[in-house]
Amino acid sequence: MRTSIHKSIGNSKLFKKQLLTWSQQFREIIYLDSNDYPQEYSSYDCIIALDAFTSIKTDFNNAFDDLKQYQQITKDWLFGYLSYDLKNNTEVLVSKNYDGLDFPDLFFFQPKKLFFLKGNDVEIQYLNFCDDEVEEDFEEICSGDDFQDVSDEKLLIQQRIAKEDYLTKVSKVLEHIHRGDIYEANFCMEFFAENACINPTEKFLKLNEISKPPFAVFFKNNKHFLLSATPERYLRKEGESIISQPIKGTSKRYSDSIEDEKSKNDLISDPKERSENIMITDLVRNDLSKTAQKGSVKVTELCGIYSFLQVHQMITTITSKLDAQYAAVDVIKTTFPMGSMTGAPKIEAMKIIEELEETKRGLYSGAVGYFTPNGDFDFNVVIRSILYNQEKKYVSFSVGSAITSQSVPEKEYEECLLKAKAMREVLVG
Repeated sequence: MRTSIHKSIGNSKLFKKQLLTWSQQFREIIYLDSNDYPQEYSSYDCIIALDAFTSIKTDFNNAFDDLKQYQQITKDWLFGYLSYDLKNNTEVLVSKNYDGLDFPDLFFFQPKKLFFLKGNDVEIQYLNFCDDEVEEDFEEICSGDDFQDVSDEKLLIQQRIAKEDYLTKVSKVLEHIHRGDIYEANFCMEFFAENACINPTEKFLKLNEISKPPFAVFFKNNKHFLLSATPERYLRKEGESIISQPIKGTSKRYSDSIEDEKSKNDLISDPKERSENIMITDLVRNDLSKTAQKGSVKVTELCGIYSFLQVHQMITTITSKLDAQYAAVDVIKTTFPMGSMTGAPKIEAMKIIEELEETKRGLYSGAVGYFTPNGDFDFNVVIRSILYNQEKKYVSFSVGSAITSQSVPEKEYEECLLKAKAMREVLVG
């Protein structure tokens, strides 16, 4: 079905930029970059999938079953996304908040052209009917220029929820917690710009350069774009092994090494940050147990501290062994949306989130990734991301934080501004 050819390259960083620039001629693109971040669970340094041969695009109704059928019939590489609002497919929930982006709830495609980078090796996989284009394409990519910056119009970034309203809403979340309705809720707010004309490739490269996360994404589906610098993995499947790595707990990076080390140590010893991570760890363990072999769910690392260019993060790794009676998509369906972006108990938290937030989350706090031909998969969590509808000239980024009984509304607001810093910097300089 596919022709596979290996090529050797000299400068992988330059080749990645040339590849991304060359890819812009295609209607559909997913570019995934690990930025050489050291991680235990990784297959490639970079993947780019181009030009849909087949695709599936749907709203939340029956979405997981449709995806399962598409994945099992195609039995090929599939790339795409799951939006947060697929929650309405699995539970009696709604999404009625404002949506300026208008992305489909689910989109996956079978690419005609695939590039996998590992070190200085590039594996090129083209569907057989277009494999005669490999050599010409490779030559064109290598002879292409490095990306040149193009200046954009100035953007006016607005905040969907004003500070005073944010503090009031977080206080309402705390009321629910103190009443015993929930233990934790991930409450988010949107920043946006209207009449926005941006160069998505340029903005992505800038965002990626100042963040260098392990799960970066450039996504294009015609006029819809995602530029993501996410550090978080949602779910990975390798054979019967399932891996989830929720992030809960954030502290600031400092240029002064002593101050930076103190910030890191403060995060390690912060009881509020640790408790919010452990609550979500329990939720993920419970979600994974629905499709796991009995007794196979394990926490392999609890509250590990990882440093990224913008922030320090607390990450837990939970693994399980898949029960043979379940298919790949079943694991996603029974764990989605990810606990780190909802709260606990999950369904009640999602109801409260919907009531208090003012923006439909859409692809934000959803997941982007891929299925392999044998049914393995790897998906990130869409955070630290810019979303853009080129046709509507609407650009958006959202940030959130976990509200627990120990939360102080002012501090949660400051955490949101810290998380918004990189996206704002990229969009307005």
